[in-house]
Amino acid sequence: MSSFWPTQEHWSVKIPLQTPHPRLAALAEHGWVELTDADFALPAAEWESLEYMDWKSGGDTNFAPLASADGQLDCRGFWDKGKTDKDALWTSNAEVAPTLRRYVDDIGANFGRVRVIKLEPQDHETAFRSFHRDDNNRFNPDDEGWVVRTWLELTDNPDSYMLLMDTGPDGLPDPTTEVRVPLHRGARFVVDSQRLWHVVVHNGTAPRYALITSFETGPRLERWIEQSTPVRA
Repeated sequence: MSSFWPTQEHWSVKIPLQTPHPRLAALAEHGWVELTDADFALPAAEWESLEYMDWKSGGDTNFAPLASADGQLDCRGFWDKGKTDKDALWTSNAEVAPTLRRYVDDIGANFGRVRVIKLEPQDHETAFRSFHRDDNNRFNPDDEGWVVRTWLELTDNPDSYMLLMDTGPDGLPDPTTEVRVPLHRGARFVVDSQRLWHVVVHNGTAPRYALITSFETGPRLERWIEQSTPVRA
């Protein structure tokens, strides 16, 4: 276990967990679901040519916004502009990344922020200091779908992993629920990142790139998950 551990003073503890919002059955038990790997070519030029912002989240990171609250190259939370993290508008970066834009559009669900993350290498101890939950549903009306996030790994980092833990009764991470999701190229997964504590441990020598998209839960996202979930023997 890391020498660092979140306390009751951690900002994530204040983020709401129990709300009336409709949720996805696929995430009810564990809070995340693994999908089949992407089955299409991901041209490196699409993420290497994007305009990145110096925005820190979960380590030494830069983000390239493909969709934002108002179509501007802005990494701030949608709530800064009075919006829930959905009903996003494409930015100029989306013109550089047509495959990634089409991927998001084809899912068919209402999306919020769409960003490519560039994460520099960080070991478990360093990464764990950024362990957190996301504030995805600020301003989200109670009768509308809960906002979750999807990941699509763009670079091949099989020795790196997304570290996940569910939230215990004390509001802090429950170490008995730890999961490590490997981050090979094309890996895809959906996480209720407002429920689960998460961070990426990147054991590499070069930056890791991934597409992160906020989606509103509902029939379209549920159908896409069902179509994309691997069949287990």
